[in-house]
Amino acid sequence: MSGSPSADLPRLCGSPNKEPDGTMNLMNWECALPGKKGTPWEGGLFKLWMLFKDDYPSSPPKCKFEPPLFYPNVYPSGRVCLSILEEDKDWRLVITIKQILLGIQEFLNEPNIQDPAQAEAYTIYCQNRVEYEKRFAPS
Repeated sequence: MSGSPSADLPRLCGSPNKEPDGTMNLMNWECALPGKKGTPWEGGLFKLWMLFKDDYPSSPPKCKFEPPLFYPNVYPSGRVCLSILEEDKDWRLVITIKQILLGIQEFLNEPNIQDPAQAEAYTIYCQNRVEYEKRFAPS
């Protein structure tokens, strides 16, 4: 519906990466995750790469924010630390790309402080939530 407030909001999206020769690389997806409404991340659009191995869906894709996020469960390299993306934890063959993206979007507002991947973001998140939100939130 055109003209509605939600029509202007960025949407969750992802698609295979287009190579310089015009072919589509189905093993490398560029995605965009909007910050959820009503959270400090509202208004942000976060770029994420999904990298698939040849044995997908037997193994989960690697997901990496670019640029890396200041976030307790994102490694300094940008790689996402989330149990559904770990083959030896909660990965299941039936998890879809959409479910992965929605799971990551949800987890942006609910970090798992039991499994930190970035010491500085984890420490600030635990000790000073206002400072943490200033550092993470879109400008």
